[in-house]
Amino acid sequence: MAATRKVIITCAVTGAIHTPSMSPYLPITPDQITADAVGAAEAGAAIIHLHARDPITGKPDQTPEAFARFLPRVKQSTNAVINITSGGSPFMKVEERVKPAATFKPEVASLNMGSINFGLYHLLDRYTEFKHDWEKPALEATRDLVFRNSFADIEYILSTCSENGTRFEFECYDIAHLYNLKHFLDRGLVKPPLFVQSVFGILGGIGTHPEDIAHMKRTADRLFGDQYRWSVLGAGASQMRVAAIAAAMGGNVRVGLEDSLWAGPGKLATSSAVQVKLARQIIEGLGLSIASPDEAREILSLKGGDKTAI
Repeated sequence: MAATRKVIITCAVTGAIHTPSMSPYLPITPDQITADAVGAAEAGAAIIHLHARDPITGKPDQTPEAFARFLPRVKQSTNAVINITSGGSPFMKVEERVKPAATFKPEVASLNMGSINFGLYHLLDRYTEFKHDWEKPALEATRDLVFRNSFADIEYILSTCSENGTRFEFECYDIAHLYNLKHFLDRGLVKPPLFVQSVFGILGGIGTHPEDIAHMKRTADRLFGDQYRWSVLGAGASQMRVAAIAAAMGGNVRVGLEDSLWAGPGKLATSSAVQVKLARQIIEGLGLSIASPDEAREILSLKGGDKTAI
């Protein structure tokens, strides 16, 4: 790729992994999610990846009504591409997880490309006091949790959103997920350019070693050639290191408080925008430029914000 290529920064502002007790800066309420999303866009994120939470308890909430409390405000406040999760929480069934994307018909929705063990229970070694009753049991329950994304589940999400013009952020937590995506490409159920988000550092998925990152890219190159656009996210403390390695290899990057609560060793990020700015420094330090929202739309062949139901 040319040295002048544009790098897409995706920002995932809250997610379903971290619990409210882990950081006072994790956005929970609609106002907080809106402010964090808009701040990330202003800092340089071209795509904003969104989950919803119960504003009182902070528990993940995948009802369309929960998303409706902030989606219009985010859309009105920024030109960024809105990306709605279909992953929701690992404890939810696929019919629940896909409802917001089916309702609001966003430009992009996330789509997990395979089932994995999804371990968060080791976080109990770090966090011992919780604000809400649901937090500790939810973390402990992941000791025996398979995040189900069967072929039937993936087909269900694809068919549910097939008439909406929504494209997908294909989340690949391991090498097998790339082969699953190739299977759906060969069947004609997904169309290039594929936006492949490689996830590194979740317990149950591929690790964060530079060889893991290179292996993921080599495999995707072999399977998809010029039919895909590669992006990465590193979980937790590996966030910026993985972003730096991938950006130097020609990749795009994802940051945000969904993926990591940190802005350096022992330093909590006060917003997702802080992480966007750090990623931007890495990208521009490599002599590259970040993509604007409209440039991201062109790179990923998106339908445009005016064609959503937000």
